[in-house]
Amino acid sequence: MENEILACIENKNKKFLESGQISKYIFPLERSEAHKKKICHLVTRFFIISQNSKKNPFYLIQKRGKNKKEFPGYYTDSSSGHVIWEKNLNLNKIKQNAIRELEEEFGIPPKAIQKMNFYNISDEGDEIAYIFLGIVDKNIPLKPNPKELDVKASRFYSRTELNNLLKNEKNVDHSRKIWKTLLNTDIISLFKNESQHSYENKGSVALFIGRFQPLHHGHIYVLNNILKYYKKVKIGIGSSQLSYTLNDPFSSEERNKFIITALKKRNISSKQYEIFPIPDIFNAKKWVDHVISIVGQFNSVISNSDWVRELFYNKGIKIEKKITIFKKKFNGNHIRTLMVKNDKKWRNLVPKEVIKLIEEFGGIERLKSLYEQKNNL
Repeated sequence: MENEILACIENKNKKFLESGQISKYIFPLERSEAHKKKICHLVTRFFIISQNSKKNPFYLIQKRGKNKKEFPGYYTDSSSGHVIWEKNLNLNKIKQNAIRELEEEFGIPPKAIQKMNFYNISDEGDEIAYIFLGIVDKNIPLKPNPKELDVKASRFYSRTELNNLLKNEKNVDHSRKIWKTLLNTDIISLFKNESQHSYENKGSVALFIGRFQPLHHGHIYVLNNILKYYKKVKIGIGSSQLSYTLNDPFSSEERNKFIITALKKRNISSKQYEIFPIPDIFNAKKWVDHVISIVGQFNSVISNSDWVRELFYNKGIKIEKKITIFKKKFNGNHIRTLMVKNDKKWRNLVPKEVIKLIEEFGGIERLKSLYEQKNNL
């Protein structure tokens, strides 16, 4: 529909999507306007796989309808579509867009999706594709949408059939590359990991990553809870290379001091934690290995970020349940906004010793200056 409001992004900010920073950089724009001006926008691509009783793989392929404006009559993914803009858009909400498109194009209801994993982000020029893999039952009734698809050709294909289709038929290049990879990948290995929520490794090491811009009582609540069950926590300072920006005003060194000072105030021994700066590499596929190369070994990950949880989950690393407390209130962006507006409520959300450090660093004036610079552009 032309009046859809799409989630758009400036080309210069595309890289931040690779580090899970979505809502900060997207903006709304009508579909017709985005297409007319070739403004980059987010889309989903869903690749559905199944197996028969003999464990033979089958791949759900759609053939685009002849009346489609782009790639009419081409074979492509299982389903795809635009990501609709909404406030606080995150990976989980983008997943829901992919699930909606699958139902609209093939009539497959959400409850029929047995497993679903985030796979990758692909820069396709005017589109940034969030790619997902899913499993459904081979015998599920398919109801291809005749307004979108070639009804007869949109179906499950065997390995041999898909291989021939990729070689001999017209295919959308972005999808062809993914199907080729999946043809040579064991299906079970793509979905072998089960999320775990047990807190059973008391006495071991947990990893907790945050940006701490600034550190607030929500962070303290999480760290206290981690140390009830774990002997040690490795604390990663995310986006450590960023500072003196409106979203990331404090440097890695300043954030490090926030953590040390706050934990010392609460009589948490330095033997119970280590702090590691973790710079962004803007590559979702390699990010977990990048983190491990910096922090070393750990037993579990604790994070409230769907992005972080998904990436570690896909690597087979144990993910503990979320630890949250008044998420909307104890939120870095919310606190920074209050600071800029001279709203003293932020002081109730941040430990007193961290407030003192922020004032020593000139953090309040820094934030206001950055805000003014942005609004004067």
